[in-house]
Amino acid sequence: MDLARHRSLTPPRNLAGRRPRARRRLAGALVAALTAAAAALAVTVPATSAAAAPGDLLWSDEFDGAAGSAPNPAVWNHETGAHGWGNAELQNYTASRANSALDGQGNLVITARREGDGSYTSARMTTQGKYQPQYGRIEARIQIPRGQGIWPAFWMLGGSFPGTPWPSSGEIDIMENVGFEPHRVHGTVHGPGYSGGSGITGMYQHPQGWSFADTFHTFAVDWKPGEITWFVDGQQFHRVTRASVGATAWVFDQPFFLILNVAVGGQWPGYPDGTTQLPQQMKVDYVRVYDNGSGSSNPGNPGTGLPTGTGAVRAANGMCIDVPWADPTDGNPVQIVTCSGNAAQTWTRGSDGTVRALGKCLDVRDGSTTRGAAVQVWTCNGTGAQKWAYDAGSKALRNPQSGLCLDATGGAPLHDGQRLQTWTCNGTTAQQWTL
Repeated sequence: MDLARHRSLTPPRNLAGRRPRARRRLAGALVAALTAAAAALAVTVPATSAAAAPGDLLWSDEFDGAAGSAPNPAVWNHETGAHGWGNAELQNYTASRANSALDGQGNLVITARREGDGSYTSARMTTQGKYQPQYGRIEARIQIPRGQGIWPAFWMLGGSFPGTPWPSSGEIDIMENVGFEPHRVHGTVHGPGYSGGSGITGMYQHPQGWSFADTFHTFAVDWKPGEITWFVDGQQFHRVTRASVGATAWVFDQPFFLILNVAVGGQWPGYPDGTTQLPQQMKVDYVRVYDNGSGSSNPGNPGTGLPTGTGAVRAANGMCIDVPWADPTDGNPVQIVTCSGNAAQTWTRGSDGTVRALGKCLDVRDGSTTRGAAVQVWTCNGTGAQKWAYDAGSKALRNPQSGLCLDATGGAPLHDGQRLQTWTCNGTTAQQWTL
């Protein structure tokens, strides 16, 4: 799903313009181009090797809930708008229950419709800023829609997007299907120098030549440092490694967020015609993330854990995280100030993932999983709002519950008295901490 194509993130993010990545694939030459790209660029593995059994379940959405209810807003965002998404798509993405809702039978249903005025609507859902894993077995059980011009996808974008523009932010397409190929699905990565029609692509054909829309199938990637492997129903069909991108940048060793959507029309799938029957539905039984032994044991973060010890936590400019006025009252928001070595700047990092000072825990206000939540001190209570993991490479302190990073409000230049919050992980100096 080229970034361009589905990746056109919400219009407010100005993704529309950037969508060039998405399905820039040329409709007419698409099949040939993809076949050639798969042969020349991808490391494709015969569909004979079975997937290794996944490890512990780290995170999931099982989509249990009453019929007609909304997908969990603590996990899913709805990207909305009708601007082609960089792929000349036709649909208007909405947050309406007519386009995305639980069916009461354990499925999320995304519905593409033709409205009375002839326009098309559908839904595009992301976990951006709410759940952003790094590594693991990423898996969903899906029954895709069918029909000319219908384009369902299950994919991921780098968590640094849009701060880092596409394709440098990275894109991993776990499953894409275009309606004129009912028996085939695609797995692709896009990055700098290998994006759009030049993405590194593998294809999987139904063993019996049947339509993937006939029933549910399980689509997965096994994502590890320096390598990504694709599976359909446990059968491996594609693998990309750091070596696959040659001298260009490998941009997949970072947190990514998940995306589910159904597009209508576009340069790659073409457009609905007289054979296309609407509405069409994509049913998602579950989305799950499993530990695959790559340090992904902490949901939503690189899983590097939290180094234990006691001392200052320093920002990129050398200032220290501080409890204002050394006041441990619940709700006192933390800040960065000039280091003094006092107790208000002395933090103990526990094996339980907590960061403590003055007998209180570093806490995300109200347990929020939304970016911009204030970070404060609060009585230690063992909740996810008080758990932290550290990535020594990026120097990020991440809250696994939300997948967001500890961030200095307002960003650089960092200054005395700057309050802290959680925000989408982006690798900037406002999110770099030395323990």
